[in-house]
Amino acid sequence: MMFMPTLYEQLGGQAAVNLAVDNSYRKVLTDDRVKSFFDGVDMDQQIAKQKAFLTMVFGGPNNYSGLDMRQGHAHLVKRGLNDSHVDTIIELLGKTLSELGVAEPLIQQVAALAESTRNDVLGR
Repeated sequence: MMFMPTLYEQLGGQAAVNLAVDNSYRKVLTDDRVKSFFDGVDMDQQIAKQKAFLTMVFGGPNNYSGLDMRQGHAHLVKRGLNDSHVDTIIELLGKTLSELGVAEPLIQQVAALAESTRNDVLGR
């Protein structure tokens, strides 16, 4: 039986996830299309939750204890969160991964995972 590394391992483990999340949120918080959704948010807590969530989703250790995607984003949907905003977040994460030298096939896997949460994020 052949061992297949997880996406988490292929991306570079915790250090890579941490760097990707930190750099991605820098983009998000300056992007006029989505930054208003983070007004008043404790970004240290948000970034920590995102790191734990992505680590789990990518196949690393599961230390995520936050809400599921539907519950966690319901208040944002009430504020107008829609497909264009999800597109922007996926775009900015992909751009960040590319800047960090992540191979395109891995970026596509990350984008597919993000896409798989779209309906829950948007409460559909």
